[in-house]
Amino acid sequence: MKKYLFSLIALTMAFIVMAAGEPKISFNATTHDFGTIKEADGEVAYDFVIKNTGTAPLIIVSASASCGCTTPKIPREPIKPGGTAKLKVIYDPTGRPGEFEKTVKIKSNIKGDRKVLRIKGVVVPK
Repeated sequence: MKKYLFSLIALTMAFIVMAAGEPKISFNATTHDFGTIKEADGEVAYDFVIKNTGTAPLIIVSASASCGCTTPKIPREPIKPGGTAKLKVIYDPTGRPGEFEKTVKIKSNIKGDRKVLRIKGVVVPK
């Protein structure tokens, strides 16, 4: 009888965990090439589109850039399953002529899964 009860409890717990689901993340692109930009024109920005392809809400906890010249702006609301949101990455070319490639590391509520986005281009000096 104890064996039967234990099996029933274990099976119930497995169904609860499966029903809770999990978020999954995908992007419209993981790299954006700004091409050639002019330093005199100032900041440039690109919106990476995040999609939750999972079955539970996706929460973007943080985004950290590899350089102070790059500023990521994360969505503040959870992304519902099947939903999308924008993660804006702003690059300031002031005082940075030449080629650049910067990264933005994304931390979410997906365990052990950190994503990396990249921006790149060439800055023409003033």
